[in-house]
Amino acid sequence: MGKITVETCDIEGLKVITPKVFPDERGYFVETYNYNDFKAAGIDQVFVQDNQSASRRGVLRGLHFQINYPQDKLVRVVRGAVYDVAVDLRKDSDTFGKWFGVTLTEDNKKQFFIPKNFAHGFLVLSDEAEFCYKVTDFYHPNDEGGLMWNDPEIGVEWPVEDGMELILSDKDKVYPGFEEYCRTRGCSK
Repeated sequence: MGKITVETCDIEGLKVITPKVFPDERGYFVETYNYNDFKAAGIDQVFVQDNQSASRRGVLRGLHFQINYPQDKLVRVVRGAVYDVAVDLRKDSDTFGKWFGVTLTEDNKKQFFIPKNFAHGFLVLSDEAEFCYKVTDFYHPNDEGGLMWNDPEIGVEWPVEDGMELILSDKDKVYPGFEEYCRTRGCSK
């Protein structure tokens, strides 16, 4: 125990985890996940799938969510740096529609726990980044949903640097805004 530090966020359920790093003359060792430590910190999930993606500077992935098979996610960066964002989509939450962001890097080794029913996305800040995440449900290809990454109603403050060219998938370019999301799901902000 005591191998992780857990910071709570302004939005209930979101947590930033910093694992203890054990450096020596050979490099370092870090335990990135230990069920007992996470359970003691209030993260008692069973992860069933690990995913990894590689992206280059300016790639913005998101804001994505799962419609019928929501997933808890534990995300981290193993190479490079990203700005990671979660948007609360829990209709009964006091923070419904609010967002929180954190910078995850290979150097700070921070991880971000995102519970079910949040939209998630990230912007690559380094020349390249490798992004890893554990999820609590399997991937269902017909269960993808998304929100407009730059919807002014949500107001995510992406750290887009001068001269940074944003690269989005075709799907991410056409996702609806929060107002349309609420209209189709019978919710209000």
